[in-house]
Amino acid sequence: MSDHPTETGGPTRQRLIDVAIELFKRHSVAGTSLQMISDELGLTKSAIYHHFRTRDELLSAVMEPVVHEVAALVEAAEAHRGPRARADHMLVGYAAIAASNRELLPLLTGDPGVTGLLRARAEWREVVERQMALLAGVEPGLGGQVKAAVLMSGIASAAGLDYGDIPEEALREKLIAAGRRTLGLRRPQGRDARADS
Repeated sequence: MSDHPTETGGPTRQRLIDVAIELFKRHSVAGTSLQMISDELGLTKSAIYHHFRTRDELLSAVMEPVVHEVAALVEAAEAHRGPRARADHMLVGYAAIAASNRELLPLLTGDPGVTGLLRARAEWREVVERQMALLAGVEPGLGGQVKAAVLMSGIASAAGLDYGDIPEEALREKLIAAGRRTLGLRRPQGRDARADS
């Protein structure tokens, strides 16, 4: 495979995304410039502009895979019958996404630059609103909305903490157990009890 950048991607594009994530974590989205990214990679700014014209375009490329994963999860959860089954499916899937994206999800849920982009893109905003509705559906009204917000931000934040060498599966199970307690959900019958211990 060639190291030459292309419009559609290639090694340089992915390196840009990876370095951007590291710098976003260190300095926030607003605190990271395209110049900082180019300096970190030893590239010219024009090489960055070949792939991304603005920091928001780069941020979109960082966010897009996770947003698409959450969108697919929302679709699957909405297919379940009853608010508890829908909320549980959403919770289990979101915990899995958080556990497998430990470094990225806290950034995507806690940075004002990301929040602004989520609000600006209607299709992404809709995914978040549908996710919230699924989690809040267990308890109608403000109480359910608050629990859903606590759950979404809490899982993202908790996933990003340094627990040492805890395996992804163990973290996922603990996030699910905490989420079920938050929403007042019971573990579905016939499931392994590890998540709730």
